[in-house]
Amino acid sequence: MIIDQGSGWLSGVTRVPSPNCDQRPSECEPSLIVIHGISLPPGEFGGPWIDCLFTNSLSPDVHEYFAEIKNLRVSAHVLIRRDGELHQYVPFTARAWHAGESSYCGRSACNDFSVGIELEGADNVAYTDSQYDQLAALVGALRHTYASLRDAEIVGHEHIAPGRKTDPGPAFDWNRLQRAIGVEGA
Repeated sequence: MIIDQGSGWLSGVTRVPSPNCDQRPSECEPSLIVIHGISLPPGEFGGPWIDCLFTNSLSPDVHEYFAEIKNLRVSAHVLIRRDGELHQYVPFTARAWHAGESSYCGRSACNDFSVGIELEGADNVAYTDSQYDQLAALVGALRHTYASLRDAEIVGHEHIAPGRKTDPGPAFDWNRLQRAIGVEGA
């Protein structure tokens, strides 16, 4: 997996540019990786709906839940689908709008200093082997490309917005991810 350091785009993945991003604050480099879980409609997988959400083209007439979230302006850097396919919405050099109101280790506004990775899934549905494989490869590529991410902690949305968010949820195997990226003691 190759990331163009200057542009922040992955090579060989589906690009779906999102308007829901902006520049990181000056002299603020990414130093945290945040894992999310998403399914649209909730509990259903496949279809174009996540791409539509992140590009502000989600039709509220398709599903009743979509009417509730139609005004959200959100994005992530990357989505890893159930089959391992990657979609990139925001270059890693920009700030994606994935964390919302959040804080980590006393620092608020996690979007400023993090990379947001969505896994297509649900809190209580096991993530796939393909997703873990791609996630480990992506973390490796990020750490190889950006010095600020070499020792970056990897956390869930639930860790930076406790009480507000629960993803990626109890179905996510943190020990498996740690083993896959070579963290000792996992």
